[in-house]
Amino acid sequence: MNVIDTWTGRTACALQAALRMTNEGFAEHLGVAVRTVAGWHRSPDIVPRPEMQLALDTIYERANEHVQRRFSLLSRPPEEPAQAQALRVAIAVVVRHEEVLLVCRRGDDALSWQFPAGMVKPGGSPETVAVQETLAETGVHCAVRQHLGGRLHPSTGVLAEYFLCEHLTGEPSNRDTQENVDVTWVPVAALTRFIPADRIFEPILKALEAA
Repeated sequence: MNVIDTWTGRTACALQAALRMTNEGFAEHLGVAVRTVAGWHRSPDIVPRPEMQLALDTIYERANEHVQRRFSLLSRPPEEPAQAQALRVAIAVVVRHEEVLLVCRRGDDALSWQFPAGMVKPGGSPETVAVQETLAETGVHCAVRQHLGGRLHPSTGVLAEYFLCEHLTGEPSNRDTQENVDVTWVPVAALTRFIPADRIFEPILKALEAA
């Protein structure tokens, strides 16, 4: 487990990303205003006040090993060459006929439906990670059909790469019970009932319409 001598805006945001929380969810978890979390994103060198340092210590120490491992990757100093790679996530949008694959992630304060995703290690291939993480999380074999683009995720600030994938074989099952509570196929027409439309990368919606 990493030892954080002094939390900064950058490391606090790295913890938020490792927990896969939105600005709103992280702020509620810490008991602060959303603008405080947003301020850390704007000013990564800012040093939170002492009581906030203790709160961040507590959240990190209580996190499971998966969260701590993600934090270790995300909190590497920016001068390290591997940092840009460490901040990448590969997201698989797996389609089968008129259905799309979703996982329900377990958060500290809420559940959220998302597409299968995994962290891209330095030097790794995001296409490979998208396929491998889908299999590891859900038991579904898929193949990348199209790169849908990338963006800085609006909630976590992590560079997210999106891939439209074709289902090959396998029925979904929850193979990561520590992080997920459910895995299922969802009708494309009902997707926004699970993930609000304003949180879905626009090229995903266009690709699903075309598919």
